[in-house]
Amino acid sequence: MSLIQVDIIGLSTSPSSGGAYALVLGEVDGNRRLPIIIGAFEAQAIALELEKIQPPRPMTHDLLRDLFEAVRAEVIDVVIDELREGTFFAKIRFTHDGEDNQLDARPSDAVALAVRLEAPIFIAPSVLDEAGIPTEDGESADAEGEGEETPEELPDLEAASPVDEPGSDLERREQELQQAIADEDYEKAAKLRDEINRLRGKAN
Repeated sequence: MSLIQVDIIGLSTSPSSGGAYALVLGEVDGNRRLPIIIGAFEAQAIALELEKIQPPRPMTHDLLRDLFEAVRAEVIDVVIDELREGTFFAKIRFTHDGEDNQLDARPSDAVALAVRLEAPIFIAPSVLDEAGIPTEDGESADAEGEGEETPEELPDLEAASPVDEPGSDLERREQELQQAIADEDYEKAAKLRDEINRLRGKAN
């Protein structure tokens, strides 16, 4: 399976997210982005390392890095390899004593470890095909500034009135998705993407 390498574009949140963040990964040799909803603790673990801020005591992901180094295991890469019922799954791939091994992990934990070890991050093509969001033509993942973005508060997806806008629910959601991408509101885009997938599933 040919994997697709991605970089971390940033972390975004909004007042209505309930403490959740969107980790935005961008395709290195393409224009698709993959937003993954993660918790505040995992977002902090990633952000601290990206900003090279050293906490006074090791965080969980620092401990995991130190453990790999103590047993002389080398992390090769991390792979987000599956999407089931809206949940992403990942693997940490490493070598130890000359043997290849892997550990199941949440994507947020795998990415938090990857940034500490400068390990590459990959996504399975099937996952990016299903959940990736294309950006404008010619806009690369590296062209955007990194760091934390704070989009406006997300609107209630159920609040749209069918009499106010033409077309089906699916068409309206797709229009809202394109606007969210244009506004670089990736948390909203992730929610809309999931809603569109549900609507398409009902139609089939």
